[in-house]
Amino acid sequence: MKIAHVCSFWNPAICGVKQVVEELAKRQIAQGHEVHVYCSDWDKEKRQSTKEEIINGIHIHRCYHWFRVANFATVWPSILWKLPKENFDMIHTHVSGHAHTFFASFIAKIKKIPLVHTTHCPWSDTHRSITGRIFMGLTYQTFMRLSFIWSQKIIAITPWELSYIKKYGGKNPMVIPNGMDSIFFKEIKKNTFKQKNKIQGKMILFFGRLNITKGPDKFVLAAKEILKERKDLTFVLLGPDEGMKPTIESMIKDTPIKLLPPLHNRKEIAEMYQAAQCFVLPSFREGLPLTLFEAMASGLPIVASPVNGIPFAMNEDNGFLVNYGDISTLKEKILTIVDNKKLADKISKNNKRKALAYNWDVIEKKYMKAYEEAKLQISKVS
Repeated sequence: MKIAHVCSFWNPAICGVKQVVEELAKRQIAQGHEVHVYCSDWDKEKRQSTKEEIINGIHIHRCYHWFRVANFATVWPSILWKLPKENFDMIHTHVSGHAHTFFASFIAKIKKIPLVHTTHCPWSDTHRSITGRIFMGLTYQTFMRLSFIWSQKIIAITPWELSYIKKYGGKNPMVIPNGMDSIFFKEIKKNTFKQKNKIQGKMILFFGRLNITKGPDKFVLAAKEILKERKDLTFVLLGPDEGMKPTIESMIKDTPIKLLPPLHNRKEIAEMYQAAQCFVLPSFREGLPLTLFEAMASGLPIVASPVNGIPFAMNEDNGFLVNYGDISTLKEKILTIVDNKKLADKISKNNKRKALAYNWDVIEKKYMKAYEEAKLQISKVS
């Protein structure tokens, strides 16, 4: 099968959706399929000059973007004439409401190519810019609604999305969650992460984009409160900067809180997780973050905000849910985990067991089944 994935960004951009596409693509290639990715030439920092290349067997087509909207979306109409040049058996679009999804859906419609769409949970408008909210209001009722109508299969990554999909015209959506690489299940015998980074005592981890939506500032506020009383803990933040790095650097000045450079190597990331005692995700907006399952597979107890898709993926068996911005409770639950070894060990076992269902090998098989169902649907119409 010749498959086209259409998504916002590719390397060197750091993007959860890109990681999902990459995980699916490498498994599809291993099964003998030919995989192409169409994306913007914007990498969140600059325009990429290399437009066409093959990376790990994936044919990458970076399309010249005409403009950006609030730096989270780019518009690249050239997909309208690039995509039809190839005779694809399947088009898989990613992220609802974006122009590239509408353009690719239109091509699938006129060429009668089976179309599968994954939403990636774009629904919450909390703390978006005015430009972003205006863009969402215009596109959701027009382009996104048409994209849903033209899709043979719509994939939600969490049940939280289902009512929104139906609201905008999507029919019979199915839920396929995100997953994580099997490397996170494997115990690293000689873990040198703390030694390399001069970390003493128990390590409390924030790992994610330094973006206001992820709440790294709330992590720091809770850490500073705890450090007034405790000297046996080290709080560590890692992640690429998306506007919050200067704020975080200012907040942690003259404190032992560590802000480390971003990690990209999977083995090093697995080592990082396994060196920690607790993973904190204090976001005010999330879809279904890959880090949640990576932390689970690594056996980490979790403290997270009960926003969007997260309560569908974890409960008290996996850690604690703390309302966004509730620093006092965030502090309390972090200390409960680090000070109650019996509870932490129980949660760790629960999380390792639960994470098995989110292995990418399992997830990819579900997607391939959705592809076959989409092909069957379009053949009935034709």
